[in-house]
Amino acid sequence: MLADHILFIDGEALVVDKPSGLPVDPPRDGALSLENHLQALTFGFQRWPQAVHRLDRDTSGCLLLSRNPKAHKRFQQAFESGGVTKLYLAVLDGVPGDAAGTIDMALAKLSTREAGWRMVADANGKPSRTHWRVVTIAGGQSLVEFRPETGRTHQIRVHAAQGLGAAVSGDTVYGRAGPHGMLLHAAGLTVPRVGKPDIVAQAPVPERFAQAGFGADAVAA
Repeated sequence: MLADHILFIDGEALVVDKPSGLPVDPPRDGALSLENHLQALTFGFQRWPQAVHRLDRDTSGCLLLSRNPKAHKRFQQAFESGGVTKLYLAVLDGVPGDAAGTIDMALAKLSTREAGWRMVADANGKPSRTHWRVVTIAGGQSLVEFRPETGRTHQIRVHAAQGLGAAVSGDTVYGRAGPHGMLLHAAGLTVPRVGKPDIVAQAPVPERFAQAGFGADAVAA
């Protein structure tokens, strides 16, 4: 149950460790989504919590939910202003040419009847900026830490595939399928608050990373 995976909770916020495969919004295929878990995440409140931001269906990790409308508005403003610190871990199918860097690559949505939609590099798109560093390398793959400044749709996935030339392992849109699903994980989240301690959450490295040879020991290296 999602209620067993709480990373942070107080009177106005909670952070859950969202599992890979669980969509935040109800999908068209009728599968279960975060909405089906909200009643179990009230923890004594009458009001159901509300997701402040989104993670892709197959991305796991830190997801912030608000517990009242005033807090929700403040948290959204923190995201929009760039005040939120986000840390992601990803296993890439390949090794970047450098050890670390910053990707500045504007993104736009491209949609076709044949292939559906995806995000692409576009000079006229929305500005997108991601800092990255290689954590470790093994078997032709690399574990990379990403710190996005902006929060565009599929930002890390496109920046990895087009900016670094190495797609996230298991990313069927921008790379290729893999035996462990998509290896992208929202490992850390810090949300500043005025007059209260920051919301700080860390999501443990998921089992599918360990199965791919990049467990907690690799992250700590």
